[in-house]
Amino acid sequence: MNRTKLIVLDVDGTLTDGTIYYDEHGNQLRGFNVRDGLMITSWRKLGGKVAIITGKVSSQVERRARELEVDFIRQGVLNKLIILEEIVEQLGIDMKEVAAIGDDFNDWGMLRSVGKSFAPANAASYIYNRVDEALSKKGGEGAVAEMIEIILKSEKRWEEFLTLWDLKR
Repeated sequence: MNRTKLIVLDVDGTLTDGTIYYDEHGNQLRGFNVRDGLMITSWRKLGGKVAIITGKVSSQVERRARELEVDFIRQGVLNKLIILEEIVEQLGIDMKEVAAIGDDFNDWGMLRSVGKSFAPANAASYIYNRVDEALSKKGGEGAVAEMIEIILKSEKRWEEFLTLWDLKR
């Protein structure tokens, strides 16, 4: 079994619920799940790398990625697989060592090429029915946290995670 070294996250519909709000000045607003953030931070503390690859461009995404110290942030991407291949090459890892989560058709090329693919409960049915792990949580409601928990447990790293938070006592 390959150990996951990189997790790749879509944004709208995965890290968020897919809703984009606009204020009276035309600024975009999105909500991010705090539990997802905690699990992403934990993943990084355990030595894992994180990439956000998204089709839209947003200052909120850039800010959230900086807060979580995400290793790679790529916005305005048309072909996510090409960008992922560049990141994988830069890291010197194999696609089998990558897990990715996405919810829509523009994520499929990337999802079908990685070692482990995930989709939140609110994903397009075409995607949801074809990934390795169809999650019970919706995007923006802890889907990324659920993905990371599944990876850690399947790779027998859950105890290591619990140690981060001194929960083994």
